[in-house]
Amino acid sequence: MKKTIGTAAVLASAVMASSAVQASSNSSQLRIVGSSTVYPFASYVVEEFAATTQYPTPVLESTGSGGGIKLFCAGTGMDTPSITNASRRMKVEEFERCQSNGVNEITEATIGYDGIVFAESSVNEPINLTREQLFLALAAQVPQDGELVANPYQSWSDIDSSLPDREIEVYGPPTTSGTRDAFEELVMAAASEEMSAYGGEYTDIRSDGPYIDAGENDNLIVQRLQENQNAFGIFGYSFLEENPNALTAATINGEAPTPEAISSGDYPVSRSLFFYVKDAHVDSVDALRPYVELFMSDQMIAPNGYLSTIGLIPLPESLRQQEREEVTSFTPIELSDLQEG
Repeated sequence: MKKTIGTAAVLASAVMASSAVQASSNSSQLRIVGSSTVYPFASYVVEEFAATTQYPTPVLESTGSGGGIKLFCAGTGMDTPSITNASRRMKVEEFERCQSNGVNEITEATIGYDGIVFAESSVNEPINLTREQLFLALAAQVPQDGELVANPYQSWSDIDSSLPDREIEVYGPPTTSGTRDAFEELVMAAASEEMSAYGGEYTDIRSDGPYIDAGENDNLIVQRLQENQNAFGIFGYSFLEENPNALTAATINGEAPTPEAISSGDYPVSRSLFFYVKDAHVDSVDALRPYVELFMSDQMIAPNGYLSTIGLIPLPESLRQQEREEVTSFTPIELSDLQEG
């Protein structure tokens, strides 16, 4: 979708009118940290915000979901970030850490959906995988002869003769990443629960070489897949959307990662995307309120919004409207909300 001068003017008017404080009275600059998956969406909003308002350009850092929440929860001082992006929901223990550090009121914003893709270079034919096959490729221990043993699988064909005779090489996110958390929950835990040998959830990922910690920058994973055409990468759907000619995604349990399958939940590795607002900063960081209002606007997160063009899967209209009302009124979440989630 192309931006027009008229659209920019409307956005500028809406954002500036929504704040009772003029940009010239800014007491500090808006600082945002967090998820590498949410980073491309937040970056777009930051650029639009800078172009259509007189506020200073927010500082945006990709620190990973866990790393961002840790910084966010460190306190309410102006040296701490006002917003943290997350590709999974805040954990109960993280919320409690926030509370213990005086970050008592936190607004949660669900911006849309995302699918975690398992992709490779487009020079290869798309591969069909089950969650169990993915689990067996990456688990630290696997069942053999009724016992759990250190993972012996070195090639995909070792797991199933129908799979390619290629070495298992997977570039994936680090432990601080929300994508890693979601992959462990939606693939590792889900697969192991169906395998009686584990007696429940098992999420330990092997550290003997086939799984390669590629850091928080998902763009680097995309680059590495161009250099190593035998490898696979784990990252958010938006990076697949941005590189359609360079990458091809595996189907998981027979489902391809399409917007329709992700939003319906048919694609088994789907998740919600979030950002969290430090409510104590709403009245002290002048750019915070208008930035949040812009992010939650239809211009950004609706089906025809700008962010859908770069891979965000929108929420249903009724849920999107509910989220907008709660977020822009800065309604704080409770511990029970996270426990139920």
